[in-house]
Amino acid sequence: MAAVEANGTLQASTKTTVEPVRPLANFPPSVWGDRFLSFSLDNSELEGYAKEMVEPKEELRRLIVNPEMDSNKKLSLIYSVHRLGLTYLFLHEIEAQLDKHFKELNLRDYDEADLYTISVNFQVFRHLGYKLPCDVFNKFKDASSGTFKEYITTDVKGMLGLYESSQLRLRGESILDEASAFTETQLKSMVNTLEGNVAQQVKQSLRRPYHQGMPIVEARLYFSNYKEECSTYGSLLKLAKIHFNYLQLQQKEELRIVSKWWKDMRFQETTPYIRDRVPEIYLWILGLYFEPRYSLARIIATKITLFLVVLDDTYDAYATIEEIRLLTDAINRWEISATEQLPEYIRPFFKILLDEYADLEKQLAKEGRANAVFASKQAIQDIANGYLEEAEWTNSGYVASFPEYMKNGLITSAYNVISKSALLGMGDVVSEDALAWYESHPKTLQAAELISRLQDDVMTYQFERERGQSATGVDAYIKTFGVSEKEAINELKNMIENAWKDINEGCLKPREVSMDLLAPILNLARMIDVVYRYDDGFTFPGKTLKEYINLLFVGSLTM
Repeated sequence: MAAVEANGTLQASTKTTVEPVRPLANFPPSVWGDRFLSFSLDNSELEGYAKEMVEPKEELRRLIVNPEMDSNKKLSLIYSVHRLGLTYLFLHEIEAQLDKHFKELNLRDYDEADLYTISVNFQVFRHLGYKLPCDVFNKFKDASSGTFKEYITTDVKGMLGLYESSQLRLRGESILDEASAFTETQLKSMVNTLEGNVAQQVKQSLRRPYHQGMPIVEARLYFSNYKEECSTYGSLLKLAKIHFNYLQLQQKEELRIVSKWWKDMRFQETTPYIRDRVPEIYLWILGLYFEPRYSLARIIATKITLFLVVLDDTYDAYATIEEIRLLTDAINRWEISATEQLPEYIRPFFKILLDEYADLEKQLAKEGRANAVFASKQAIQDIANGYLEEAEWTNSGYVASFPEYMKNGLITSAYNVISKSALLGMGDVVSEDALAWYESHPKTLQAAELISRLQDDVMTYQFERERGQSATGVDAYIKTFGVSEKEAINELKNMIENAWKDINEGCLKPREVSMDLLAPILNLARMIDVVYRYDDGFTFPGKTLKEYINLLFVGSLTM
């Protein structure tokens, strides 16, 4: 640019452009490359699987409604149907059966039942919204000592059932708090002495209990590890196999679509510093809902979550504080003219962001649901402002107090953006009342947001510290309460545990909204556990996510 001298003449500036110091993270590259781009869907194969499901589905329906079947056998069948991810195919029949059994239930019926049977009954009712009292487990405790009776430690399947049941506990259910600690200790002490399927069942459950797992992956693992239960009824086994193969074809096609979109948008060229994680993000969204009817919803939510990755990595691992302020202002303005104030490298992204949302608005306005797009857009603006606040803290070396951190951290956890964006393609289930419920910020949503924020913090704070980030929940907690790092982490884990109890309560009947709306909230909390329980599985997707992607999209299930 020309500079104006004192005498009024123009003189070329001798100032040279110095590349600013950037907080680069050097993220590992994608382990998948373009491998999912080459998939070609054979529609006749998909239709073939759909036809093959008709007969075993009808046979299984007849079993579910069979009035002659013993109640424990019926609940055991429904449990297997649920674990295999087939509940949505028989929802009305299953709810009618559970309504009937729950109304007729007499807790004294459990006086003679064994631990495994009671655990299966408890899980079926709780998973599907019925509050079976935890008192059903009282008889397994010694009244005088207050501890669990010694004999149950020899019943491995019963212990495993009690451990899984304890994951469904609510606040105040102390017997299930104790059961969780007791069974975990006992199962860990015996796991290396076990053999066969039961050894796999215990290992899998200790690694991640079913209730905290990704539903479709848990269904595949149940199919592999619970062969006896899956083989009890031929129609159940046959339907599960065909259903898995049908879903795999559909999901591989969706992954191809979002992979092609990502490549066409050229984000890896314009913003090469970002994490290239298309299969991982698609997997994350698949964790929210795997049912075929939500195909469009998955594609939309995956695209928006990929926008979030670009934003997060730009704020956190590339842009200078001045660039961050300009980008935040542009996102708040949400108009194409704001492009001019942005650095060159982020302009293509900003234009694509605005274009995609304009297309979504047009598309959903036809269905009278433009408000859902507005809510998602508002969430993007909120998170940009939250990222700016974190950047200002880091820039000034400020460590926020814990309440201050949490107020902003619940926004920057991305939970709000993902959960609201997940609603966009869900259709009529997302009514004005449903959106109003979301906007009221109910307790269930708050709990899931807390899990999203703190589970991430507990696993990533050391990496963030090394990169000079001051805004982590662990550091804020240490500063505010004057505790050690270990004490801070334990307290955050305790808060996560209580948040799970609040989610469990929010999913019980009578519910404030339908389970169709609650399921993505519950499942997003589950996916946070999947990604962050043992490490930062998103930034460094070496184990869990790679294993899940191989299981769902690479390997095949032989018929």
